[in-house]
Amino acid sequence: MNSRSLPAGPAATDTPGRDAESLRRAITRHLTYTVGKDSTAAMARDWLYAASLAVRDLLVERWMDTTRRQYRENVKRVYYLSMEFLPGRALSNALIALGLYDECHDALRELGLDIEDVAGLEPDPALGNGGLGRLAACFLDSMATLNLPGFGYGIRYEYGMFAQRIVDGRQVEYPDHWLVSGNPWEFARPEVKYTIRFGGRVEIRDKHAAWVDTDDVLAMAYDTLVPGYGNTAVNTLRLWSATSTESIDLHLFNQGNYTAAIEEKNRSENVSRVLYPDDSTEHGRELRLKQEYFFVSASLQDLLRRYFKNHTGVEQLADKVAIHLNDTHPAIAIPEMMRLLIDEHGVPWTLAWKLVTRIFSYTNHTLMPEALETWPVAMLERVLPRHMKIIFDINELFLDQVRREHGDDGALLRRISLIDEDHGRRVRMAYLSVLASHKVNGVSKLHSQLLRDTIFSDFDRLFPGRMVNRTNGITPRRWLALANPDLSRLIDHRIGDGWRVRLDELARLAGQAGDAALQADFATVKAANKRRLADFISATTGVAVSPDALFDVQIKRIHEYKRQLLNVLHVVTRYNRILADPARAWVPRTVVFAGKAASAYFMAKLVIRLINDVAAVVNDDPRVDGLLKVVFVPNYGVSVARMIIPAAELSEQISTAGTEASGTGNMKLALNGALTIGTEDGANIEIRDAAGADNVFIFGLSAQEVADTRRAGYAPRAHYAADPELREVLDQIGQGRFSSAEPTRYQPIVQSLLDHGDHYMLLADYASYVAAQERVDALYADRAAWNERAIRNVAAMGPFSSDRTIREYAEGIWRVQPLTR
Repeated sequence: MNSRSLPAGPAATDTPGRDAESLRRAITRHLTYTVGKDSTAAMARDWLYAASLAVRDLLVERWMDTTRRQYRENVKRVYYLSMEFLPGRALSNALIALGLYDECHDALRELGLDIEDVAGLEPDPALGNGGLGRLAACFLDSMATLNLPGFGYGIRYEYGMFAQRIVDGRQVEYPDHWLVSGNPWEFARPEVKYTIRFGGRVEIRDKHAAWVDTDDVLAMAYDTLVPGYGNTAVNTLRLWSATSTESIDLHLFNQGNYTAAIEEKNRSENVSRVLYPDDSTEHGRELRLKQEYFFVSASLQDLLRRYFKNHTGVEQLADKVAIHLNDTHPAIAIPEMMRLLIDEHGVPWTLAWKLVTRIFSYTNHTLMPEALETWPVAMLERVLPRHMKIIFDINELFLDQVRREHGDDGALLRRISLIDEDHGRRVRMAYLSVLASHKVNGVSKLHSQLLRDTIFSDFDRLFPGRMVNRTNGITPRRWLALANPDLSRLIDHRIGDGWRVRLDELARLAGQAGDAALQADFATVKAANKRRLADFISATTGVAVSPDALFDVQIKRIHEYKRQLLNVLHVVTRYNRILADPARAWVPRTVVFAGKAASAYFMAKLVIRLINDVAAVVNDDPRVDGLLKVVFVPNYGVSVARMIIPAAELSEQISTAGTEASGTGNMKLALNGALTIGTEDGANIEIRDAAGADNVFIFGLSAQEVADTRRAGYAPRAHYAADPELREVLDQIGQGRFSSAEPTRYQPIVQSLLDHGDHYMLLADYASYVAAQERVDALYADRAAWNERAIRNVAAMGPFSSDRTIREYAEGIWRVQPLTR
């Protein structure tokens, strides 16, 4: 073992060695002294735990040093508040960050273990559901890699959202017991607890508000390390777990009333039990509000405690603290910060509001009004009465200011009020976020422009310059270096390994895209990834697919606007065409779906069942054997994505134009050499501009054309009447061709398209989509041309690094500087 002294820290500690032999000894030591097993009794998960702890040891000293440097340099920190984080498996990511993957591979091999087998046992942390959580994790990775003093805050969900299984074609939800075997990557902080208050009432005492008679819950901290790549920075993700202020009612327990004795404990701990509880009920909606307040209150109390360690007043608060809201879920942080400053720290209202508007910034992730979070005034008055009063006061002062500056325009005041009086009196949390934030950003050029033009147009006129764009990005460490090691090695051989931190270096591949040798090597890598995915599909679904087919992939949360249903319409069209013309030289295709539907989302779950029913018919039909297969891969998450993305050849990004804010799956798939078929939506436009229009397949109405068509009076039945193929497909689905045991099963889907307005305009885009798929077939028939365009897509992905995104946030929004090296 080597030792070294740490600057301004405690006495020197033994630093674990970084060679394979030192790692082997560290793993066996943890197996013995931490896990409490010897090698003859150890199970595979014991080895995973021991290896994780051995690698974690290598990060801890860096972590402590990073924290000490932040205090020593008295830096401004950015606090990133998000309801979701999807970091993926930690062991392999830490090894990549440390540059020790090969050394750990050798250490485990000496112990008779395979690193892929060991790492594959680690569960994905069930801390998110989709792109929002994955983006948050990418951003934390980039903050650490750029040496920025960043700090993530969220909830330590005990069960996450749910584990998805497909039973008789239907999604069935099961608890996701991701913590059942413990989590070696977290540090419990029982000494870091904050009281979170609910309910009660507000009293005015000597002109000051007092929030009294509350029901209290404790928030306890758990810290997870976030290592940077290529440096020694290790930042923190702090997650909050709810605990009761009382353990059990011993009196009731001793009377034998065991259930009642722990009722209060269970009720308190429900707050952090499950990600996104079913909000189709009043109780579910109230629990979600409590979750949001729970984690932001704990986080703000924590960051203020950290600030006041080095400061006696609030004068420097906005110079040392930046708080970023990842979508509207954490928006209740705004009145909570006002409450803490005014009620707990005695700051006058005017100064408190000035500080808030300098501290907060906000990312909007959706244009859809139904997804912009609002809360009933009555619920807020019941659950968070002090905060409702603060929101009323903020709104009154805001509207008074607008009246003074812009006149008494009743229509304008109604539109911008934080209280929506037209739909049952609800608080518009997105408006609150826009009003309180010094910067508000969209996540693609199109999305940011639509924010200014539509839902926030009044605010854009009132606060010119507040709305900016920050196009999303992804971390190349996880989504190329870790997910696709064979392609990474090929790229390293061609241009070196600097792309891991300077993704724009991939542009050097563009000049080599026509190189036949590179195309052949690229094809070899893709074929190996496809074989690996084919084996995975067989093991998880029982469906045998050929690696020689085109792998056509749509992997994302199941939602009507993402239009998995449009993909199904093409699958059925393709199936019909093959049956009608079997002698044609068809390009074999495997269509892969994966994603979860919210447990209460009827239509999304019905689409999942339709996908599986169509798959059952298609896959069992010998007439299309070898030409068409359809699979739904269950329980989509980060690790499943890592299996699918490197093998994908066609990336389905087919949301209705103007509905997808950005998307990051499109970036991950293109980075791994998949060609995009998509609408002019979100970041698809920027990918097209970067890669070149000839290297993607764009189809369908633009966002402006969607709006114009709706204004003119969209008539979906006209498309049904005019297109015989479309009519045949919808009739087959609606009349039981794929559900013979229940012929009317999919009538709600057909009715939604024909009789209920086809809100996401699938029928308007159907013909264009099918034509684009024909262009896909034509190009794929020329494999050299396809591979050249795939390489050009990889080469064009430089602008889509989360490092670039975070650098733009740090410089233009947060005003946060990197630590000195």
